[in-house]
Amino acid sequence: MKRHLSRAGQVLDPVRVVATLAQLQSRIEERFPDSGLARVCGELVLTGEDTARRARRLSRPYVALRTLVAVVVCAAVAIQIFVLQRIDWSPVWRRNDILAVTQGLDSAVNLTVLSAGSIWFQAGLERRWKRARALQDLYRLRAFAHVIDMYQLTKDPSVVLAGARPTASSPRRIMSEPQLLRYLDYCSELLALISKLAALYAAHSRDSEVISAVNDIEELTSNLGRKIWQKITILSQLRDADDPPALDG
Repeated sequence: MKRHLSRAGQVLDPVRVVATLAQLQSRIEERFPDSGLARVCGELVLTGEDTARRARRLSRPYVALRTLVAVVVCAAVAIQIFVLQRIDWSPVWRRNDILAVTQGLDSAVNLTVLSAGSIWFQAGLERRWKRARALQDLYRLRAFAHVIDMYQLTKDPSVVLAGARPTASSPRRIMSEPQLLRYLDYCSELLALISKLAALYAAHSRDSEVISAVNDIEELTSNLGRKIWQKITILSQLRDADDPPALDG
């Protein structure tokens, strides 16, 4: 894991995470050319590059948006001051009309509250925008995790080793035991790297909803990876001592 950390040793290095994904794609293509898992990994590499760029943007201020918000807020405050200055309060004070004074103050307070609410909404616009972008990207990573789980779903080690007779509706199983072991290992690595891509958002954001979504993806990939390792364990336990060792790479 150290090789994926930045020099500070505290955050993941997105460049190295993407490089590991690209290397994994090459390994899958060399072992299982033209396979669906290789294509998914290729798409995940592109998504990883996009994720690295977008995660870095989360920690940067949106200068144009902040400038626009500041201009709008200043204009709203200036308009309120202008309106208040144009109001002639002297007739009200001369008549000592408490009701009129109260109505005027009530209107002024309502206007101030509405203005404060508008300012608060615009001040949080950048945060909500960043959150929406991050959650959308995290949803894509979650979808990748489920797709990878679908690829390993029919990879049953007990069927491969027992040589059971397939039925008309059985999925096509052409992998040998070493190939199946390597295939499951690739799926496990892909899930782990999806978790690392999601963690890039947590490293560049302090938004509670974004961090919660990252934690959900990490829990999802961990649970899916646990199922894969159960299959790998079963495959190792059922393998005969005379069988050839698992393929490297």
